[in-house]
Amino acid sequence: MERIATVKRETAETQIELTLNLDGSGKCSVENPIGFFNHMLTSFCKHGMFDLTGSLKGDLEVDQHHLIEDTGIVLGQCFAKALGDCAGINRSGFFIYPMDESLLQASVDFGGRSFLVCNADLTRIPLVSLGQDGKEASFQTDCFEDFWQGFVGGAKCNLHLDTIRGRSDHHKMEGLFKAASRAIRSAVEIDPRRKGAIPSTKGVIV
Repeated sequence: MERIATVKRETAETQIELTLNLDGSGKCSVENPIGFFNHMLTSFCKHGMFDLTGSLKGDLEVDQHHLIEDTGIVLGQCFAKALGDCAGINRSGFFIYPMDESLLQASVDFGGRSFLVCNADLTRIPLVSLGQDGKEASFQTDCFEDFWQGFVGGAKCNLHLDTIRGRSDHHKMEGLFKAASRAIRSAVEIDPRRKGAIPSTKGVIV
């Protein structure tokens, strides 16, 4: 059975459409106006073996918060929709990802409740780069937690993100995206021993 979901979100601030395949090959093809954020989503898909397509548009003349947070919400909703009743999955996952001087940890549980603990230990200083037009662009590092807060709300999962150690904000954020993707990949994979049963003593994920 294909585990694919499409979610659209249109507000006065953002217009987002994403299609997620849980059992993909790691391809990310999303129209994304924020360079570093696109790099994070690409890494998330590559290491989680998720396929993601779609487009992101938003009021970047205000700042990046609305678009990044709403993308997290939509991506989380894609996971919730694709998982359905969560029958047969592992449900929880954990991964520690080393990235040069940084060591990052992620733990997730698709148990029907939303909660985020994010100890990314970022400096909050924006990362500066060049946009596609050759002009200076930046990534608001304070939006990193906004994305994951939106994600857990949409996915109805618990997620703990921790920087064990590290210096570079780039490495911390990228390593946490990769750790999260690997933890999530483990959580959503089908456990053949479960034989399609709901992974909860309640008999339902709520």
